[in-house]
Amino acid sequence: LNEVVIQNLPCLARASDVLEFTDDDFDSKIGDHELILVEFFAPWCGHCKKLAPEYEIAATRLKGTVALAKVDCTANTNVCSKYGVSGYPTLKIFRDGEDSGSYDGPRTADGIVSHLKKQAGPASVELKTAEEFEKFIGDHDPSVVGFFADAGSAAQSEFLKAASALRESYLGRHAAFLAVVLFRPPHLNNKFEESSVKFGEDKFTSPKIKRFIQDNVFGMCPHMTDDNKDQLKGKDLMVAYYEVDYDKNPKGSNYWRNRVMKVAKSFLDQGKKLSFAVANKNSFSHDVSELGLDASSGELPVVGIRTSKGDKYVMQEEFSRDGKALERFLQDYFDGKLKRYLKSEPIPENNDGPVKVVVAENFDSLVNDDSKDVLVEFYAPWCGHCKSLEPKYKELGEKLSGDPNIVIAKMDATANDVPSPYEVRGFPTIYFSPAGQKQNPKRYEGGREVSDFISYLKKEASNPLVVKDLNYIPTLVNIRML
Repeated sequence: LNEVVIQNLPCLARASDVLEFTDDDFDSKIGDHELILVEFFAPWCGHCKKLAPEYEIAATRLKGTVALAKVDCTANTNVCSKYGVSGYPTLKIFRDGEDSGSYDGPRTADGIVSHLKKQAGPASVELKTAEEFEKFIGDHDPSVVGFFADAGSAAQSEFLKAASALRESYLGRHAAFLAVVLFRPPHLNNKFEESSVKFGEDKFTSPKIKRFIQDNVFGMCPHMTDDNKDQLKGKDLMVAYYEVDYDKNPKGSNYWRNRVMKVAKSFLDQGKKLSFAVANKNSFSHDVSELGLDASSGELPVVGIRTSKGDKYVMQEEFSRDGKALERFLQDYFDGKLKRYLKSEPIPENNDGPVKVVVAENFDSLVNDDSKDVLVEFYAPWCGHCKSLEPKYKELGEKLSGDPNIVIAKMDATANDVPSPYEVRGFPTIYFSPAGQKQNPKRYEGGREVSDFISYLKKEASNPLVVKDLNYIPTLVNIRML
């Protein structure tokens, strides 16, 4: 009997620990939380769907410590507009009801939990014993310690301001002497740079302390992880990918890192501008693939450069233990001799359809043709919303096929590099690229019916739009001579 009763119980979904805010209650509820992470999302967004289960797990694990909330921007446009949401998902941290800035941390449950736990509580706490100090600077992360003569001094106040402003990325501690020192993680100590750096300015101000930390926290060649990748990837960055594992094989991890650093130092000493890092090739398999590199290359590192503009350069020569291959690669990079790497599908042999197929290799000739207005859709083959849009987008192309001044185009953004200044965070993403203004494309945010596109293009097109009437069927009249 018990088994029958259990089997016939209705399936009950577990209540979500992610709070849901709307236009009506966002302002009244956000202030109830000292610290809260808010995800602004769209139900159709593929990246949002991927984040959702990780976000739920993190919310449950952080319950009672840090709240997690979400806002559906398709139903709550006012609050999303207020906070400048332009792509999905957008994650922001709020403190006591105020926007504290974008969340740039990892998007796995473990990463979110780890990141937010660091943000809870005070931005800096006092180290009272030598044991606390040694434990703090012995951590796997960089450590910033302010030493102050007087509690409550102006210098300490400036340090605490800097610690609060940078708490998204770095944690600080303070003790009782007058100095600010950044300690690098012991497992990354090396002979090419000092293990600690002292703040050298005479005057302690929050902006100067922040700049000191940002300039020195990573050192010459940090270990790139999920936790720090977003801070590193905004730079011109060279990464050596191999079996980096500081828990199981610190000696082997530093063996290749030291060879990278030896070459890097020779160029940095010449005044060359480039950031360096090492990363686990399995953890960053997507990055390795995006560079067209082979992750199954054995123990030897594979190397690529990605600039802040998104340009990519790949080291084709096999990494050598003496560092000479890396040295040649970097010399060619600084000399401007390297060809930019593009992930691209083949250029279509026949591209006469109403919607032109764009790949990375023909993007310049099609989309950046200064003589034409271009509406370009960035899609993913698996995206359901893209599939729903396809027949309408094709009809749009057919209606405008007689207009010599406009191009309707599409690009598989999963199989091709998307060039700057285009940003694609979800699918489909549509941009209008005006003639003569190719560096200032406009993101299309309108409706997705053919009539919506036509109305938009009539306003934005550089020339009067030529629209075919696809329903027009000419009448044949038979004139018989009498």
